[in-house]
Amino acid sequence: MQTEGERQKNFFNVCGTCKINCCWDARPPITERREKIILEYLKRHGIRVENPFVHAEYTFPRETADGYCTFYDKATRKCIIHPVKPETCVAGPITFDINAKTGKIEWYLKMEKICPLAGVLYRDKALLAKHFETARKEILQLVRELAPEALRTILKREEPD
Repeated sequence: MQTEGERQKNFFNVCGTCKINCCWDARPPITERREKIILEYLKRHGIRVENPFVHAEYTFPRETADGYCTFYDKATRKCIIHPVKPETCVAGPITFDINAKTGKIEWYLKMEKICPLAGVLYRDKALLAKHFETARKEILQLVRELAPEALRTILKREEPD
């Protein structure tokens, strides 16, 4: 398993200046293992978040009254749990679907209009390859660990471009 630092070595400083807000209405899936890791991180760093998760058809971070992820800090425009954030957050702007006929994962790079980082990656193939390797590991881990019904539910969610 990768350490906190290793899974984040592909962090790009594009996100801190982005005005698009991928942390709004995102609802990234949280596995039982990731939930424990996040709760331990919050405790270890003395970060208090009241009822941080919603346990519904699948588990995801609670949203604030205005629809942002509870872990999003509006002042810094960064994630307060960045080193241990959900797998799909690490993978972004690479996303996935599972082909119903083949059962294989299909990979996608979001459009630059919804994620400036996608444009950076699209123009720098070496950077894209490096980030894809991290994204691939994170998503494969997520797919392995999610309960089948949770995976089916998240695959039904519409993704923006």
